[in-house]
Amino acid sequence: MKSKKIIISGGGTGGHIFPAIAIANALKKLDPATEILFVGANGRMEMEKVPAAGYKIIGLDIQGIQRKSLWKNVMFPVKLILSVRKSLQIIKDFKPDAAVGVGGYASGPLLYAASLKDIPYLIQEQNSYAGITNKWLGKKARKICVAFDGMNRFFSFQKIIKTGNPIRKESVNIAGKHMQALELYKLSAFKKTILVIGGSLGARTLNNSIMAGLDKIIAADVQIIWQTGKVYYKGIIEKLGEDHHPDIKIKEFLHRMDLAYAAADIIISRAGAGTIAELCVIKKPVLLVPSPNVAEDHQTKNALALVEENAALFVADRDAGTNLVDKALELLNDMEMQKRLSVNIGKMAMPDADEVIAKEVMKMVRS
Repeated sequence: MKSKKIIISGGGTGGHIFPAIAIANALKKLDPATEILFVGANGRMEMEKVPAAGYKIIGLDIQGIQRKSLWKNVMFPVKLILSVRKSLQIIKDFKPDAAVGVGGYASGPLLYAASLKDIPYLIQEQNSYAGITNKWLGKKARKICVAFDGMNRFFSFQKIIKTGNPIRKESVNIAGKHMQALELYKLSAFKKTILVIGGSLGARTLNNSIMAGLDKIIAADVQIIWQTGKVYYKGIIEKLGEDHHPDIKIKEFLHRMDLAYAAADIIISRAGAGTIAELCVIKKPVLLVPSPNVAEDHQTKNALALVEENAALFVADRDAGTNLVDKALELLNDMEMQKRLSVNIGKMAMPDADEVIAKEVMKMVRS
């Protein structure tokens, strides 16, 4: 029996790449003979992360629509046409049995090419609000795997399967690691800890808000693990000095996400779909500050989906500078609220999304 061949397309951010790799790993687990090829966008994160995970990737020269600078879109139609042509060539050479789109720039041209060649494909829609490309591609998709309720606003009801978003299993495996976490970050077992995560690139609003409220955090005798992101780290260290307060642990990137989660009493975070999927599994009280700089403002919609279930607190980006630290300290002192948020966010967890999606892909191949 010949081995199955699957193309996985998309990327651009960790939120797209990590789920894509998780699906690939789950496919290999179901059938180790499966051949997997990734298609990403040149110059984006996936071109580095996917080979590091042991998979082959081909890059398309594609970009997104630049909303802030219209002249940067002049080349977009040309790049799109060339990317579709290259995708058709990739399909001709690789001869896939099926394709999977996880979102991101490369997903559109590849899935469109798959539809032209009658290759069955599945869309993994991570957000609670579907983007234009996925809505359009959804018309010809065999299945659409979603993480939130109410997605029949965007897609045909018959095609939708609620699977949740694939997560990095090693990141959410926090059981019994609290003391190890305190040791790694040199934290006291007798003080409460806030974890601030702004994604791999960091989040300016979160960083500015924490900086503005540092005196309040220190006065409250609270510890903080503050992940600044690559872009902001140097500036923050320069501002605070190398010998800043010992309760303020400033990190450019968190290499052991499991231990960061394990150390935290409460978490302040952006509202990317991948992060939310992890937060549901670790069941810690969360304050979400959605990024307003994303397509269709989908982070706000992701956050509100949790707020409606009383599973997270919400602070608008524009209010974070004045409210965020106060709200976090308030939550740290409200054990009742912490308990309620933990229980409710835990009810939304779907920890086996990668395996469920992989099984759907295999079903699609067989049919």
